[in-house]
Amino acid sequence: MRDFSNLVEAINILKKEGYTEDFDLESDCISCSSNKLRLNPDQFHIDEYFRFEGTSSPDDSSILYAISSDSLNIKGLMINAYGIYADDITAEMVNKLDIR
Repeated sequence: MRDFSNLVEAINILKKEGYTEDFDLESDCISCSSNKLRLNPDQFHIDEYFRFEGTSSPDDSSILYAISSDSLNIKGLMINAYGIYADDITAEMVNKLDIR
């Protein structure tokens, strides 16, 4: 796994590699507002993920996911908080996004 010094660096490099869409986490899927797509857990792959710790506050912790869908020919990024600010999602989505 690659190591980036910060979230902005990771986003910029991954966008240059073709991860151009912005995904949002919903309770049972991920969505892409630019093309009105909703991808269920079986429709996408997590190619890489990167965990960032906030330097000034633990509240700034996040995970960056590099996501692709071969069937929909789309690649993008999703940022999700963890800890107290983590989103409430279904068990299927928890299993898909599990990074242990």
